[in-house]
Amino acid sequence: MKSIDHLIDEMKHYKETLWVNPDKLSSKKAFELLLITHPELPNIEAVIAADQRLKRFAPFFISAFPETSESKGIIESPLLPIPEFQKSVIPFVGGRILGNWYLKADNLLPISGSIKARGGVYEIIKFAETLALQEGILNPQDDYSCFSDEKFKSLLGKYTIVVGSTGNLGLSIGTIGRALGFKVMVHMSHDAKAWKIELLRSKGVNVVLHDSDYSVAVAEGRNSAMSDPYSYFVDDENSYELFVGYAVAALRLKQQIIDQKINVNADHPLFVYLPCGVGGAPGGIAYALKLVFGDNVFIFLAEPTHAPCMMLGMATGKYDRISVGDIDIDLKTDADGLAVGRASGFVGQVLTPLLDGIYTISDDKLYFMLYILHESESMKLEPSALAGLSGPIKMFYDSEGFSHLAANGLLEKMNDATHISWGTGGSLVPDSIMESYIKKGQGLSGTL
Repeated sequence: MKSIDHLIDEMKHYKETLWVNPDKLSSKKAFELLLITHPELPNIEAVIAADQRLKRFAPFFISAFPETSESKGIIESPLLPIPEFQKSVIPFVGGRILGNWYLKADNLLPISGSIKARGGVYEIIKFAETLALQEGILNPQDDYSCFSDEKFKSLLGKYTIVVGSTGNLGLSIGTIGRALGFKVMVHMSHDAKAWKIELLRSKGVNVVLHDSDYSVAVAEGRNSAMSDPYSYFVDDENSYELFVGYAVAALRLKQQIIDQKINVNADHPLFVYLPCGVGGAPGGIAYALKLVFGDNVFIFLAEPTHAPCMMLGMATGKYDRISVGDIDIDLKTDADGLAVGRASGFVGQVLTPLLDGIYTISDDKLYFMLYILHESESMKLEPSALAGLSGPIKMFYDSEGFSHLAANGLLEKMNDATHISWGTGGSLVPDSIMESYIKKGQGLSGTL
């Protein structure tokens, strides 16, 4: 295992690296510890309750977002096998990836086309439901398509939702917030893509741009909301409601695994690879995956080489008390959703006994994998969403990953393993911009 000094040196020089978490515990011991250190965390019943709330809003989703009609108002993405991509990487890694490889296609999630649709939408509908119940205009047994009625929009229109974002959370909050009638203010960092800013403004969202990074945008959003009793701040770094909304993904994934007759047990391990920015979305999903699958799931986060904030925070044990700027990392990456300098301390602490590790990936590889995925599977993801697709390669062709498999008695089980790379966004990217991404990836070459 690498020393902390060696790891930090690799990060400072923007080298791709894999950190294996030395503090991971068995699921039983991990949850016993978390019950003491973080008793506020949701149990499985709370995650199920969040799933039920999302289902109550299904009639409204169908009304406000016709694209959800086919799924009967359920906001979920498909679990897609990617066998052609699995074959296509062989020449670039020098061998096969054992097991069956899938993409959890959150790039296709309805409403905002990214992983943020789950948590972001959940927190806002929870707030809307709470206000309507308090006002006495809603009964939990009602058909929730009533949220399209004028009396609901009149009530919710008194309130302003405020959030800080690099892009995708802002899109999620802005889209659902405006559909419900809220005013929405999104504070965005300089990393935000112009098309995301324009899309938000077209929906009537007040976008405030900051010539600074994500952390400053969040802080400015928090400050602006504090002075207004009719403002509601969505805290991407510490929100319980976001966390439990993201956690619902694990329940949905379990059902998809059952439906596709995929075995997950001690002899058929499940590996999940989640792109990570501040940590809220991957943290909520990872936590719930351990609730659902226990010791049979192995979870890795993926970060850009120029924004490894969660790796830095967890590996040093300083969590949110250290920023990548503290070790002179420039935070310059095209993976805008992951362009975060300081990770959530809450998520880092929660994941300490649960997570297997974190790896980094260069922007060039993100683009190259984007191109390979498009050519092999005709799928379109934005650059940051490709981070999870490097995971299985790290397991077999990085010495730290291979050692991790060996140390956990997994090598002989890999033929029967399932790999799930989480595709976090991309379906809303304008065609001309997506074509430029693909072209850029095509112009790159080398090993993966």
